[in-house]
Order: sequence, then structure tokens, then C-alpha cells
Amino acid sequence: MAATLGELAGYVDGSVRGDPACVISGVATLQNAKDGDITFLSNPRYIRYLSTTAASAVILSQDHVSVCRANALVAADPYLAYAKIAGFLLPQRAPASGRHPSAVIDAAAEVHPSACIGAHTVIEAAVRIAADVVIGAGCVVARGSDIGAGSRLVANVSIGEGTRIGKRALIHPGVVIGSDGFGFANQAGRWLKVPQLGAVSIGDDVEIGANTTIDRGTLDDTVIEDGVKLDNQIQVAHNVRIGAHTAIAACTGIAGSARIGARCTIGGGVGIVGHTEIADDVHITGMSFVAQSIREPGLYSSGTPLEPNREWRKNYARFHQLDDMARRLRRLEKTLKERDAE
Repeated sequence: MAATLGELAGYVDGSVRGDPACVISGVATLQNAKDGDITFLSNPRYIRYLSTTAASAVILSQDHVSVCRANALVAADPYLAYAKIAGFLLPQRAPASGRHPSAVIDAAAEVHPSACIGAHTVIEAAVRIAADVVIGAGCVVARGSDIGAGSRLVANVSIGEGTRIGKRALIHPGVVIGSDGFGFANQAGRWLKVPQLGAVSIGDDVEIGANTTIDRGTLDDTVIEDGVKLDNQIQVAHNVRIGAHTAIAACTGIAGSARIGARCTIGGGVGIVGHTEIADDVHITGMSFVAQSIREPGLYSSGTPLEPNREWRKNYARFHQLDDMARRLRRLEKTLKERDAE
């Protein structure tokens, strides 16, 4: 699809500096854009490419218009404007409805005629698949599951028994939803499995990245609320609840019964201890470890940043001396107070 720069500016509520009749047909990075492409600048570290880009237009903020040699589309949030324009110029191809001959669909399943069922997919009894759902190749949808209108399982997705997925979900390859949680009771040194009797409930407009796992609840459900965005390779344990419009980056591990509020952002590689509660509007930087509940909104971090090995070894050695140093400091403070009182 192609559009003029003026049309795109109207679509994202922006303004044009340059030729509004310039025709745009593609998107690209500042470094690799060519004639006919539109690109964007949201991170100032890439400002040096503005003078050399071959793009027909650049989406940027008012602060950078003066250093842009190409046509400019000025927007309050350049990255958001780019996302909208990319979706407009390059819309996803609508899949054809129908069932692949190799799909195995139980006679007791309810599949809307407009749904697309891919090759080697298995759909068990009492499953309900709503209008315009796409089930990609190799997926398994277990008994009693419900998938809402317009949702898409890309390929090789496993949906456990009784899972409920809302409208317009996007679930990437290798995702497992509704697997058993890690529940065991110790009996004289041996582990006895605790039955996992809950399910998973997923709201509308949720996206789940490749190879992420969401465990079913032990008794109550694991719940992912509306608009949540999960990156690749995230572990969500049993009975976790993630609030609406929270975004979580790759390789985060969330232990059982943790509660995460709405509109949170959690960086990559974060570990969250079970039974903790995180308030709404909390933002946690990458590789942090959440060992206790967070009651107030704000930005939180833990861990130690990378540093030269020689300095790290010295600081690590001092870390083990902190308790002794603190005790000595308290004794010194007490001695000084006693001396001042004489």
C-alpha cells in the first residue's frame, strides 16, 4: 500500500515539514531506508544518521526538525506514530477460512465457519472457537477450551484443558498455556504431586511471545488481564495474576501466586518471588530480583551493573565485609556519643 506524506500525517495526527505530496510505500531504518521509504527517530543516539539517510521522509519530534534534511513528519511520539504508519502501509494478510484436511477436529467441538484451522492441528471435544480465529499448523487445543473472536495462534501452540482466551489475542509459536504448575508436597523425603485443578484465563488483546509458558492454577485460575504483552521465554507459574496493560520482557520468571498490577513494565531477566504483590504502575529494570512486595508505584532496580573484573573482584570482597563494617561503625558511633555525654 502507498500513501502521501500528508495522508500519513493526518492518520497519526502529525504535521508535515516539506512536501506533503511525497509518496510513501515502505518503512525502513534510518541507515537502510531508500527512496519511497519512511523511517523514524525516537532515540537521540541515532541522530547522526539524519544527515545521510536516503529515506523520503522521517518521523520525528519537533526538537529534531532543524537537523533533518529529508521531508519530516512531526509527531509528539515518533515511535508510536511509526507503529501506526507501519501497520497502515503493511497490513497483515487476512488468512482464508477453512480446515486443512490433516486437522483433527472432534465432532463435539464448536468451530465457527469463518475460522481457519491449519495443518496437523488437533482440536478436542467441547472446544469453542469463535469467528475469524486462526489456528496455525501443529497446534493442540485441549478439551473445554474457549478461544475468542479474531484471535490467532501462529503455530505449534499448546492450549491446556479449560483454557479461556479472549478476543484478538496473538500467540506466537511454541507457547504453552495451561500446563501443570510446579506443585509438590514432601512426604518423608519424597515428592507427592499436588493436582493442578485450576485453568488459565486470558483477556482481550493479549500478545504472548514465542516459547512462553503459562501454568494452570492449583485451585483458582491463573489470570492474564486485558492488553497484557508478554515477550518470549517467560515463565508464569500457577495462580499468578497479571494486571491489565502490563508489559513484561523476555526471560522473566514469575513464581506461583505472585500478583502484578496494571500498567506495569518489567525488564528482561527479572525474577519475581512467589506470593509477592506488585502495585499498579510499577516499573522494574532488567535483571532485577523482586524478593518482597512493592506497594507504591515508581521505578525499581536491583543487581550490580557490569564493571571491569578487577574492580568487581574488589567490590565483591568488600561486600562480604559489610556486616562487620556496620557493626564496627555502630560501636564507634556509640563510643562517640558516650564521650560527648561526659
